[in-house]
Amino acid sequence: MAVPPAYADLGKSAKDIFNKGYGFGMVKLDVKTKSASGVEFKTSGSSNTDTSKVVGSLETKYKRSEYGLTFTEKWNTDNTLGTEINIEDQIAKGLKLTFDTTFSPNTGKKSGKVKTAYKREFVNLGCDVDFDFAGPTIHGAAVVGYEGWLAGYQMSFDTAKSKMTQNNFAVGYKTGDFQLHTNVNDGSEFGGSIYQKVSDKLETAVNLAWTAGSNSTRFGIAAKYQLDKDASISAKVNNTSLVGVGYTQSLRPGIKLTLSALVDGKSINSGGHKLGLGLELEA
Repeated sequence: MAVPPAYADLGKSAKDIFNKGYGFGMVKLDVKTKSASGVEFKTSGSSNTDTSKVVGSLETKYKRSEYGLTFTEKWNTDNTLGTEINIEDQIAKGLKLTFDTTFSPNTGKKSGKVKTAYKREFVNLGCDVDFDFAGPTIHGAAVVGYEGWLAGYQMSFDTAKSKMTQNNFAVGYKTGDFQLHTNVNDGSEFGGSIYQKVSDKLETAVNLAWTAGSNSTRFGIAAKYQLDKDASISAKVNNTSLVGVGYTQSLRPGIKLTLSALVDGKSINSGGHKLGLGLELEA
């Protein structure tokens, strides 16, 4: 096995089948451009059809590959400014350092985070520190993999309260066309997912979740079918009879259109269904 995924990416293939290709209740526009000097710009704007609230964000990214440096500046309509600096494969092969800061001029609130990630064959480690005046919070994660099997642990420790706030375990199995993932969060939330690539055109996923003290099990089924090289259709349904459908079409290189709908199967005649429209431009 090569480098195993980070803890947050365990079961990612199944998550993508459930989450990508949809945008219920939103009208969204994403624009990505790149200057001749190598600076990348990403602009995003969306409008919530229920609340009519419009939000937007701007991100600029500049890379110096020869030094392993990436500089990222972020701004959003909540007037929050963010700066992120990444240093990768410079101090040691497989080691990535990230310095992330945010500042809100309206409230004067500041935050900072230092992230470290180290990956090599069979091992993927991560440790983040959130800085706070009361005391930093430490987040740690580790994933080991061998012959397709994956095992991971994730924790968070609040130094101000001297208390463990997160304690998660995960086990998985991964092959080229099949992935299995199970997890236990804080000893009370249990979940699992199965991903299968049935063919070059069809991908399916099943998601299960259960909380201790609850008699109900949450589950969902999703699939993505590639109609041709430019179009795909996605569909999902869960145990509460919510049915989601998405259609993605590449109109031409750099232009992608996404249409989606969410239907409440329990109350089809009473309304409350949601539509979504997304447009992605890249140049």
